[in-house]
Amino acid sequence: MASTWNALILLIILSILLQQTKHAGSIGVNYGLNGDNLPNPATVVQLFNSHGIQKLRLFAPNLQVQQALEGTNINVSLGVANDDLANLAGSQAAANEWVKTNILPFSKTHYQYVTVGNEAIPGPNSQQVAPAMRNIKTALNSAGLSQITVTTVLANTALSFSFPPSQGAFSAEATPAITAVLQFLNEQEEPNRVLMVNVYPYFAFAADPQHVTLEYAQFTAPGTVVNDHGLEYQNLFDAMVDAFYAAMENVGVGSVRIAVSETGWPNGGQSGITSPVLAETYNQKLIDHVKNSGTPKKPSYFMDVFIFAMFNENQKTPGVEQCFGLFYPSGQPVYSVSFN
Repeated sequence: MASTWNALILLIILSILLQQTKHAGSIGVNYGLNGDNLPNPATVVQLFNSHGIQKLRLFAPNLQVQQALEGTNINVSLGVANDDLANLAGSQAAANEWVKTNILPFSKTHYQYVTVGNEAIPGPNSQQVAPAMRNIKTALNSAGLSQITVTTVLANTALSFSFPPSQGAFSAEATPAITAVLQFLNEQEEPNRVLMVNVYPYFAFAADPQHVTLEYAQFTAPGTVVNDHGLEYQNLFDAMVDAFYAAMENVGVGSVRIAVSETGWPNGGQSGITSPVLAETYNQKLIDHVKNSGTPKKPSYFMDVFIFAMFNENQKTPGVEQCFGLFYPSGQPVYSVSFN
């Protein structure tokens, strides 16, 4: 009897470990190109490797960057531009061509995600997102690349309610297009049921510092800040993610998981609430949290999270938009963050 009991316990432990491995997430970084003084792509890829950054998000195809990624161990998220949505939604041939041009030539690159549209919902292209996703997925499957997850990226503005997290709901304008996206994702096999969302506690804090404390936004609150029907939130990042989970449940799709396509804290641009110290605190605490925890609503799912961004980009809007970089264009760190 004892040996049977021990074997049962071992099976349970192995099951838990396998489940955690399946849902284990990791940290990546957005590679923006809005600068006229940035290092060449080969140098950037070396920076990713030398700092142990395992994932890279590219907003749209770029031949030089994609060539530099060939043969590396970096997992890549490649974006489909919003301007291409109408064409891809209306034509399977166009989707086949997109995959043929932007994925197939790079057979030595590990493409993990293709993000079809960036913050396109709500907006004029909303209804084109789900059909374009479906056509891209069909093209990838036909090319023998069914392991690539096809998704889209939502901004927090897709939510009409986000507090408390359990009351998260999509806006009336966004709901039809998001529902179509979620229905498509729900048809996919695991681990391809993933929706990407942008999550910025910084902007919530900057907009309402009277009600959102710096500590809650920065992962430094000493204890529970929000108790939502027994779910305890020590940081705003988790609360914002779980608001998206609640919104998905409200439209009847609860099996799709979330990855965070953008999050970060600016190292300058708004006196008093942006600095290298604050940016370092947020991003290091974020990395440590994501590696070790899920959210209160999804504690066993460790998300893929992409920090915004690799560099301070001088061609972005002046102010905080130019100051999200982990590195200066010289390749020197703005502050010290460990990805290991």
